[in-house]
Amino acid sequence: LRAAEKELLPGHHTFEWQPALKNVSPFCHLGIINGLSGWATSVDDAPAETIARRFRYDVALVSALKDLEEDIMEGLRERGLEDSTCTSGFTVMIKESCDGMGDVSEKHGGGPVVPEKAVRFSFTVMSVSVLADGEEKVVSVFSEPKPNSELSCKPLCIMFVDESDRETLTAVLGPLVAEREAMKRSQLILSIGGLPRLFCFQFKGTGYDEKMVREVEGLEASGSTYICTLCDSTRAEASQNMVVHFVTRRHDENLERYEMWRTNPFSESADELRDRVKGISGKPFLETHPTLDALHCEIGNATEFYTIFQDEIGEVFRKATPPREERRRWRAALDKQLRKKLKLKPVMRMNGNYARKLMTQETVDVVCELVPSEERREALRALMRLYLEMKPVWRSTCPAKECADQLCRFSFNSQSFAELLSTSFKYRYNGKITNYLHKTLAHVPEIIERDGSIGAWASEGNESANKLFRRFRKMNARQSKDFE
Repeated sequence: LRAAEKELLPGHHTFEWQPALKNVSPFCHLGIINGLSGWATSVDDAPAETIARRFRYDVALVSALKDLEEDIMEGLRERGLEDSTCTSGFTVMIKESCDGMGDVSEKHGGGPVVPEKAVRFSFTVMSVSVLADGEEKVVSVFSEPKPNSELSCKPLCIMFVDESDRETLTAVLGPLVAEREAMKRSQLILSIGGLPRLFCFQFKGTGYDEKMVREVEGLEASGSTYICTLCDSTRAEASQNMVVHFVTRRHDENLERYEMWRTNPFSESADELRDRVKGISGKPFLETHPTLDALHCEIGNATEFYTIFQDEIGEVFRKATPPREERRRWRAALDKQLRKKLKLKPVMRMNGNYARKLMTQETVDVVCELVPSEERREALRALMRLYLEMKPVWRSTCPAKECADQLCRFSFNSQSFAELLSTSFKYRYNGKITNYLHKTLAHVPEIIERDGSIGAWASEGNESANKLFRRFRKMNARQSKDFE
């Protein structure tokens, strides 16, 4: 009776792993735990200067699946898969996101003294599919309708750590990574709809911005000559050949390259060695799925367009290197025009909302009023036209349904876009190109062919939840208003 009573308690789920998870206690009823638990401290260890709180990964996944219990049952009924036929063969696809937040100090509160930066790690259940007994094809019984909403994005770990502090980050995420590795090799037995069912998990770490990907995969920082986290191209190669590249980097290959960097088996010079390992000089400790983050892609490209607008106002294509004061003048003129005509307030750091407003044909028309020559105006308009034609392909959750035409034309459009950059805007792209522009032109079709979508796998859910996190901590950092 006691066991039956417990089953009815909210949040009380019994589950089992088959085989049992390695180095993870079989205890099911865990709430929030200390993020540093699982680290045996030796006598000499200084206590880690951080506060971290997390859920155990498997407990959090079980809780998320139980939340979706009705949806899963509904999906089974719709597909005509009656309960008794489907107890095994369930596959759950998980999107992982992780992002650092600057300045999270208490603005007016006497909380504990902690580092003023935080990192949040979270996951989203993207889909649940099932291979019914005796069937050939996998059938999807649930897919997340809003994969980029903070409502579907479950926090797993919050730590007061600076995301650039690699040692502490690896220390706190280490146990999570270990649990995730253990879960990949095991099956979960969990009661859904009154019957015990078997679930396998697949993890895709796609909700990371480029800085975080480079950090956890051991690449050099984003100013490196190795411009891309997906392929081995250098900045010069990427600006010469803007379109034809293939996704080649993988987590296990990064590990091999790190080993090579560490041991230098051919006794090469630092430059030769760096060229051999393509800029991998740190140990990769968290497996990410090589993709392009749609949100940061938009922000990166908008920043680039913002600079092009300034350059066009000042007719940089005529001059060699204009002095800084002149650049400041063009920037002020651009901001003033955007504010007057489009009500776009200047921002300190480009954010998603500003980027979305900036990248419109209307903006280009307004900017063109400040561009002296008609020929340059036409080039700018053409550039934005092509960009807006390409954008839905990596933004939409399901491009094959939502923008099939643009998807078909993407390669052609990206080719035209690249030609325009290397002719009309040669002054800016001679031997250099920005990271996200390279990824946008070179890798989008291949990623979509492989994953079906880029937009659905973006980091937006986690980023919006960051905003909530600030709200709950009564922190109004990054807002110019006085706080309430």
